[in-house]
Amino acid sequence: MKQLVIDFQKCNAGRDCNHECELECAVRVFKVDDPAQAALQIKAYEEGGGHAILCDQCGDCVVVCPTEALKRNKLGVVMIDKKICVGCYMCIGFCEKDAFMRNSDWITPHKCTSCGVCVKVCPHGALSIVDVPEPPVRII
Repeated sequence: MKQLVIDFQKCNAGRDCNHECELECAVRVFKVDDPAQAALQIKAYEEGGGHAILCDQCGDCVVVCPTEALKRNKLGVVMIDKKICVGCYMCIGFCEKDAFMRNSDWITPHKCTSCGVCVKVCPHGALSIVDVPEPPVRII
C-alpha cells in the first residue's frame, strides 16, 4: 500500500521552509490558504527535530465507521466517501495517531491520502511515498 513517510534526518520541521508541504496540501488538495487545514501537520520540538501528524493508512478507522464511508482503494489507501459520510467523527475519536482533521466549514473529516502533492514541494527532499505491506486487520 502507499504511505507518506518523512525523513526527520532531512526535515527540520518547518524551521526554514515555512511549512511549504503543509501549505501546498491545503491549497492544492483542500482549496484553502491555511496550512493548519492541511492533512499533514509537522510539529517542531523546541530542542530540535519534530514529528508528523498524518495517516499511516493502518485502516483501524474503517472498522468503526458506522456508514462504511471509509474504504481502502486499490493502492491500499484509506479514503473517505464524502457522499455517504454523515460527519459523526467516530474516525476522529478512534484514530490513535490523531490523523483525521476537522474543518468547521466541512461536514466530513479529512486526512492524508498519500497523494504526493507535499512531496513535490519539500525543499529538503524529506518526504516520499513508499510501498509498505498492508497491516493485518485488527479485531477491535
